[in-house]
Amino acid sequence: MPELPDIVVYLEALERTVAGRRLTGVRLLSPFVLRSVEPAIETLHGRAVRGVRRLGKRIVLAFDDERFLVFHLMIAGRLRWREPGRRPGLGPRMTLAALEFDAGTLFFTEASSRKRASMLVVAGAAALAALDPGGVEPLEATREQFRAALTRESHTVKRALTDPHLVSGIGNAYSDEILHAAGLSPLRPTRLLSEAEIARLYDATRATLGAWIARLREETAGGFPEKVTAFREGMAVHGRFRQPCPACGAPVQRIVYADNECNYCARCQTGGRLLADRSLSRLLRRDWPRSIDET
Repeated sequence: MPELPDIVVYLEALERTVAGRRLTGVRLLSPFVLRSVEPAIETLHGRAVRGVRRLGKRIVLAFDDERFLVFHLMIAGRLRWREPGRRPGLGPRMTLAALEFDAGTLFFTEASSRKRASMLVVAGAAALAALDPGGVEPLEATREQFRAALTRESHTVKRALTDPHLVSGIGNAYSDEILHAAGLSPLRPTRLLSEAEIARLYDATRATLGAWIARLREETAGGFPEKVTAFREGMAVHGRFRQPCPACGAPVQRIVYADNECNYCARCQTGGRLLADRSLSRLLRRDWPRSIDET
């Protein structure tokens, strides 16, 4: 799922391409993409985009008269921009909607058959605010605000970082990177974090997100992002199971759960202890290695 650094770069690209432009038409190519009825999407026709913003992991186009078009990309949703005369080069089954402007077309796509990505049309600032999960902004919050959000509920630090009601914009990929940078176990309970650990986590969160925003801006080079992915070259642990940790050389480990996985370095983050994988550790039981030295 695109996270805060990816969304920031999307917003900057949208500022360059559609801000100030009038929407001339919308083609809905999937019956599932539009999840709202009132106001009708046709009410946006002829209105100008007056701004773009991020709402958690959602992207918002703000139109005249407090009308908003909200994109929720979910896991496989992406935005793609094509100037007039340029062929889309997109598979017809992956295109959910096409927003037409005089300067080009904004395509909303999803490379998945599950069709989770969606759009909403919202009227009024209050209705838009109701969609905000309310997590603190990690690049704007003070250390005390960050600490209060993390410790508000009893969670593992991994879950707390990815809970949009606690922290805004962080998902599975960047939470792995942040926890590696902070040298913290993903399963450490938030209410057991010391002040020193919270300070490390706060600094690692800001540094990691800031570094990746800068890197993605450089890769985009003033264009529109085309290769938005959760698995990027240069990540320390995320998506790098069994590959060497860039800090210590130990093989990156993982915890598999549901449709997801958490990656970490046992030597850098857990004192060499291997965290129990729900499925594999139950299968192996006594044969499950307790430390990286036993593997």
